[in-house]
Amino acid sequence: MAGTRTGATTPDGVADRVDEVAQRGWDGLQPLLDQRIIDISGLTLTVGGLAAAAIAILLALGISILVRRGLDRYGRRENVNRPALYTVSRLVHYTLLALGVMFALELAGVPISRFAVFAGAIGLGLGFGLQAIFSNFISGLILLFDKSLKVGDFIELEDDVRGTVRDINIRATRITTNDNIDILVPNSEFVTGRVVNWTHRDVRRRLRVPFGVAYGVDKELVKKAALEAARNVPFTLANDGPYRPQVWLVGFGDSAVEYILAVWLTEDATRRNAAIKAAYLWELDTQLKAHCIEIPFPQRDLHLRSVFGMSGSDALELLRGGRGATGDTRPGARPDLGDAPRPPELSAAEKLELSDNDASRETSEPPVGQDPSGGPDDPAAPDTDDPPAAR
Repeated sequence: MAGTRTGATTPDGVADRVDEVAQRGWDGLQPLLDQRIIDISGLTLTVGGLAAAAIAILLALGISILVRRGLDRYGRRENVNRPALYTVSRLVHYTLLALGVMFALELAGVPISRFAVFAGAIGLGLGFGLQAIFSNFISGLILLFDKSLKVGDFIELEDDVRGTVRDINIRATRITTNDNIDILVPNSEFVTGRVVNWTHRDVRRRLRVPFGVAYGVDKELVKKAALEAARNVPFTLANDGPYRPQVWLVGFGDSAVEYILAVWLTEDATRRNAAIKAAYLWELDTQLKAHCIEIPFPQRDLHLRSVFGMSGSDALELLRGGRGATGDTRPGARPDLGDAPRPPELSAAEKLELSDNDASRETSEPPVGQDPSGGPDDPAAPDTDDPPAAR
């Protein structure tokens, strides 16, 4: 007689066993999940409801991350409009997050219809502490829909901050400068302030490089040298047609004739203003020197019109206290003023008054060795009759 096997289990038996264990575990967790945390005016929040809400929010965030990664991979593989794809990615993220929050509230036991109870508290919070955050959030949505500012644009702010837009987030926009410095700018500044977008519709831009040459240099020679400099720089967009380089004479300065080299730049050069301008100045200096064109420095010329009727070198020698026109080099010799006007002669009364003033000054001075107050000589003073060696 064949023996029978004991202890063998069937697949149906395993499934029943798993269901039994799961039911026992659920029965054990049920009292904990049903425990109330908040019970106010018919609003009941339990541990299980809050756990379900947290899971719903995490699930929404996970789906949003997966969708954004998929869109990013699609943008790398296909030739699509990256700024538009970025806008779609952001909108999908905000939509999934909003749906996740609404679903989480339902799971937590907070009906959306009764959510108006918290509207007053939320409005009060926006009026005080959250006003700036709410303004930046709305401004970020405006930027995404308005398309006046896109990821990849090269912009310039009011405080001379220049850089490329990298991210448009809920609170702020990240801008990376050419020095690889990240700057976070609140979104509201882009809506209320002035922003210069260098690549909004057309990435081509014209650069103006001012320079000056000495007076007397042929204008055509200056133009030839400047155009050669523009052709030698690889960032020049075109050498012919409507975007060709141009040389403008813009003014006559104190020390130089002022010119401007106007050049249309390529797309890559548009975002590197300082480095590109330095490259054109470098090449301008090279070409001007190659064509023997003088680059002047600030200078002043002194013209002597007349000094006591003299002019030229005689007037300059007179100002220096030199020999003058007579050539007399003796000490105290006065230069010959030639026909220059002399000062008027004094009258007899004026001469007498001057002599009286000189006499009064002489009588007012005390004798040598006498105290100015009129007293006797200081006994401590040395005897002036002694020879110098005895003092």
